[in-house]
Amino acid sequence: MKTPFSFKHLLFLGGAVLYSLQSSAVKNPVDYVSTLVGTQSKFELSTGNTYPATALPWGMNFWTPQTGKMGDGWAYTYDADKIRGFKQTHQPSPWMNDYGQFAIMPVTGGLVFDQDRRASWFSHKAEVAKPYYYKVYLADHDVTTELAPTERAAMFRFTYPETKNAYVIVDAFDKGSYVKVIPEENKIIGYSTKNSGGVPENFKNYFVIQFDKPFTFLSAVSENNILPNETEAKGNHTGAVIGFATQKGEIVHARVASSFISPEQAELNLKELGKNSFDQLVANGREVWNREMSKIEVEDDNIDHLRTFYSCLYRSMLFPRSFYEIDAKGQVMHYSPYNGEVRPGYMFTDTGFWDTFRCLFPFLNLMYPSMNQKMQEGLVNAYKESGFLPEWASPGHRDCMVGNNSASVVADAYIKGLRGYDIETLWEALKHGANAHLSGTASGRLGYESYNQLGYVANNIGIGQNVARTLEYAYNDWAIYTLGKKLGKPESETDIYKKRALNYKNVYHPEHKLMVGKNDKGVFNPKFDAVDWSGEFCEGNSWHWSFCVFHDPQGLINLMGGKKEFNTMMDSVFVIPSRQGMESRGMIHEMREMQVMNMGQYAHGNQPIQHMVYLYNYSGEPWKAQYWIREIMNKLYTAGPDGYCGDEDNGQTSAWYVFSALGFYPVCPGTDEYIIGTPLFKSAKLHLENRKTITIKADNNQPANRYIKEMKVNGKSQTRNFLTHDQLTKGANIQFQMSPVPNKQRGITEKDVPYSLSFE
Repeated sequence: MKTPFSFKHLLFLGGAVLYSLQSSAVKNPVDYVSTLVGTQSKFELSTGNTYPATALPWGMNFWTPQTGKMGDGWAYTYDADKIRGFKQTHQPSPWMNDYGQFAIMPVTGGLVFDQDRRASWFSHKAEVAKPYYYKVYLADHDVTTELAPTERAAMFRFTYPETKNAYVIVDAFDKGSYVKVIPEENKIIGYSTKNSGGVPENFKNYFVIQFDKPFTFLSAVSENNILPNETEAKGNHTGAVIGFATQKGEIVHARVASSFISPEQAELNLKELGKNSFDQLVANGREVWNREMSKIEVEDDNIDHLRTFYSCLYRSMLFPRSFYEIDAKGQVMHYSPYNGEVRPGYMFTDTGFWDTFRCLFPFLNLMYPSMNQKMQEGLVNAYKESGFLPEWASPGHRDCMVGNNSASVVADAYIKGLRGYDIETLWEALKHGANAHLSGTASGRLGYESYNQLGYVANNIGIGQNVARTLEYAYNDWAIYTLGKKLGKPESETDIYKKRALNYKNVYHPEHKLMVGKNDKGVFNPKFDAVDWSGEFCEGNSWHWSFCVFHDPQGLINLMGGKKEFNTMMDSVFVIPSRQGMESRGMIHEMREMQVMNMGQYAHGNQPIQHMVYLYNYSGEPWKAQYWIREIMNKLYTAGPDGYCGDEDNGQTSAWYVFSALGFYPVCPGTDEYIIGTPLFKSAKLHLENRKTITIKADNNQPANRYIKEMKVNGKSQTRNFLTHDQLTKGANIQFQMSPVPNKQRGITEKDVPYSLSFE
């Protein structure tokens, strides 16, 4: 059994906890991170739909201050002015909501439990939000709250005023919970069953909270009723209140941990804190983030670029979250969100492959392959425990989004050289998922019968988003075909997937030069309008989806009539006014986000179009990719609370920026190619796990110089519009010469064009 990433293995970092930006520079990249980026969001308009996750990379438990009400997916919003508690959360997005959550809140004065009555005013000026540390002053209670996490545990530090009525509230939330106060041990234990779906019937998140001050008051709580001297409550909504007298400035610590396996495992997880003081835990957490983030060193004169980059890098290292624990024998175990059993081995969750297959998982394959190796092991376990690979797991199978993009996640990992897991089981899982559907979920393929028979999902068989499904299934089939080739599978087994990989052609309308739905008789939708949202598409329109042929851009170019016509269609995306299509359906936030960004029909706030600008590298005009990539980075990303132009989506939108700022992007996961963009920084170093280093230098890289005049790899001039995984992982010295004017002679020949299936 491999040694898991565990907090007990971290080296103690002595000295001061917080360092200034001036003294740390890029050597301490976590100092540039704000966890508040993307939190200025709401239902109607997303600027990230994030919350300030205080956690370790890929940790099992995150913590967040809670400004929203219990059950509100918008747990923390920047424009709120009151905090109701500090919540242990497993929420991947407000749209998926949370599971296994509970909250802790210090209060003073009157005895309260209700979430509105206990809430306190706070100010961002009295708030510190770091990945490894959170601090805020609760003005109504005159209490400063601080917290520092490990993977499965955390420590709180409460600084109280002088009062005889100092309390800590533990809210186990509704939908089924249990709490018990154990005064002789200064402890509270319990569990929460609250969830938003995707769990077996026996699901529980068991928690333990250990205080370092004896209780002079205790009370169980049931349905908001405080029950003094009662030690236990079980029901729909339970909690506890404990209290004591404090001196001015007195500090009370609470040690917290939880487990999806058992109460005993929660106690074991509490040992992650060890004998460390609060300050030591903060320093340790800072060291973890610095160690992981320092694998990418960038240099720039613009501090806002550094803040944006490293804040995006932080978001790229949260999901998928660990869903495994370490038992008393040191063995990796997990509670299965698929069958409710406790099983050996790894498990990860809280990611939607529809979002993250595009560049988040390729980013892991390049920079953190050992983590994705564990994630692939987790996928093996998910298939064994449920019969399907998840497409959106939170924590088990959920019914969200389209596509069968587990095929991409599995194929790209293996193509990029990851080994040490049961790839044969995953091969069987991919073939099964391509020809079946798990009812009530997004796992497998909804509409596979129509797709397999007709070569597309028909628009008159009661299955929506049919064009989107067809396009993604075609790419997914290519991923299966490509993996099969790599595994040496016979053509009799792989040819069907190669053939189906061309099914994207079946929904191409030659007159519109766009993708259009058609019925089971082969008749195209007569009411088609390219700017109309949803219907046959998923969270977008035909302008967004028609370029989703990741595996065969040359085939798409051929369909559209050649490179000139293809480029005209690409150019048109930015020309058609963003207001068009707004009346085609009820407003959803993705529509509003595209409209307000003033980039025509380009909708970077949603995933289907995020790769599109890189396609100019396939069509002989790579300088247009360079122009638009820099435009997107400059206009649509910041390090502020409104830092994204739509949902951040579990690291995908962040990883887009990380890749693009470095100068390349994986348009087609499952190939070994990264498509050239335009580097944002003067220099960057990527320290790979194999001890090789990628060095990127961009001479004359100024804001006005977004175009590549010349590119050299290991000292040799390269006109190809892509780099290979092999080039990078062997260690590469990449040098760009930047210019304020495009070089229209570079990257325009056939040998410069990246992979397409049509070239096979």
